[in-house]
Amino acid sequence: MNILVIGGGLLGRRVAEMLDAAGHDVAVIDESEDNIAQLDADFGGVTSVGFPMDLKNLRSAGIESCDAVAVTTSDDNLNITVGQIAKNYFQVPKVVARISDPYRENIFESFGLQTVCPTNMAGEKLISALTSPIQSQQVTFDTTTVALEVRPVEKKFFGREAAEALLRPGDGLFGVIKAEGQFVLKTPDREILLSPGDSIVSSRKID
Repeated sequence: MNILVIGGGLLGRRVAEMLDAAGHDVAVIDESEDNIAQLDADFGGVTSVGFPMDLKNLRSAGIESCDAVAVTTSDDNLNITVGQIAKNYFQVPKVVARISDPYRENIFESFGLQTVCPTNMAGEKLISALTSPIQSQQVTFDTTTVALEVRPVEKKFFGREAAEALLRPGDGLFGVIKAEGQFVLKTPDREILLSPGDSIVSSRKID
């Protein structure tokens, strides 16, 4: 894929380096030369210095030929604006925008932008690490890697079916660890009702 990463901070650089290592054609644009200079020496993609809200800068970075764009700056307002430009003006098929404030996620989604919220992801992982005796695991099937994450069930889901507690798009229900320690595997014909002390085991394809 031809992918443009907008924002060369810690997250943007990491995303760009991982995509490049996976064999994608990657370009990075950031207004800071210092951020661009911190890309790994082995990074084989294209870099560009310029303010990402400038259409000329985006064109120079190759946005018109992109299959996907990741908007990863630390400024939510900038991300939503640039994300809309990429999606609606340049007609990029897939645009994913970082959002730091989870309470503004619905604003991004109302504009048709797919979002990733590091705040939510870090919070969920911390809670899981603090409250669950089971650590999250990664399992590889052939060339596909799946992350299995365990997190306690929130009060609002007590008495409801387990699939309703999957809050992130893309998650699948793998099973439920009941309060007494029994693991209940999710099957198409099985409804699992949640109770206090239960934990959700969700699955997510990561590679």
